Amino acid sequence: QVQLVESGGGLVQPGGSLRLSCAASEFTLDYYAIGWFRQAPGKEREGVSCIDSSDGSTYYADSVKGRFTISRDNAKNTVSLQMNSLKPGDTAVYYCAAGLIATMRPEDFGSWGQGTQVTVSS
Repeated sequence: QVQLVESGGGLVQPGGSLRLSCAASEFTLDYYAIGWFRQAPGKEREGVSCIDSSDGSTYYADSVKGRFTISRDNAKNTVSLQMNSLKPGDTAVYYCAAGLIATMRPEDFGSWGQGTQVTVSS
């Protein structure tokens, strides 16, 4: 099972930016589709973005299109999520996950990190 570690969360004001990173120490991430998901209190986990392993295709939830960008850095074996123009509604615990196909469905991903808190508040 792939062990994943997220970093980069924190407290930011509305309109600000954060960059989340997903790292794996013992596996090569570019063999996997990597997804970013988030879960706010009292809500179900939802797909935010994912990146395919074969051709690098990227996918985004409608709520984050134009504001978030997912990317791979194969030299560092990381996948990042650049989040701009953050809104209070983006507040959640953000998770990265590894799977075999690039979808926005949590059930398609078998390995998960522990999550990192993102809070957007003034």
